Amino acid sequence: MSVAGLHLLQLVSPALPVGAFSYSEGLEVLVQRGAITTAEALQQWLEAELRRGGIGIEAAALGPLQEALRQHQLRAATDHGDACGREALQQARAALVDLDGWLLAQREAAELRAQQRQMGRSLLQLLAQLGWPLQPAVELAWPAAWAWAGLCLGLPLGELVEAYLYGWCANQISAAVRLVPLGPTQGQRLQLSLAPLLVERSRELVLTDPREQWSGGIGSGLSQLHHAELYSRLFRS
Repeated sequence: MSVAGLHLLQLVSPALPVGAFSYSEGLEVLVQRGAITTAEALQQWLEAELRRGGIGIEAAALGPLQEALRQHQLRAATDHGDACGREALQQARAALVDLDGWLLAQREAAELRAQQRQMGRSLLQLLAQLGWPLQPAVELAWPAAWAWAGLCLGLPLGELVEAYLYGWCANQISAAVRLVPLGPTQGQRLQLSLAPLLVERSRELVLTDPREQWSGGIGSGLSQLHHAELYSRLFRS
């Protein structure tokens, strides 16, 4: 395996200290209401989200986010303190923040937006501690922080998109193992069965303009909004 491949494994590892394990993204609501009680129901839910949910918009945005990050870093490196340099940096920063904010606005629930911010902040802090600070610093949510990690680690965009989808599925399955509950073998079997769809969707999304995508994840959005109303909760979203 190449060094980039090992870096990719590190990025999707559950040991990555960003707190992903503490979120269910509304899955806890669906389990408590009896909408998802089997591995088959969970698979149908995950496949629907991968095909028509907001996760696809985020994955498609990784390429544009990386380009915005490149421009931001380039303008920062060539800013010599003159008016033209400052203006170019401000424009690059505005483009990056605009795309980041647009993606964050796709998440209807306040809990989900807080999750995106927290995970993004944690990943950016980790990358800075590893020697890859984003300069000048910008507060970014999870997709943009993931895109920056891909640039820092020299990962091909196609593999980065694939890993983004894989990591989301793995976290949802991990939550379901505790919530439904599913046995660990069922969880692994489900992850294996989703692999062809993850490859298919990543190949489609890497060539797709995120602003031309749409999300049909109405049920997902409602479950995420209702999570804050649960009497008893294991997860933060």
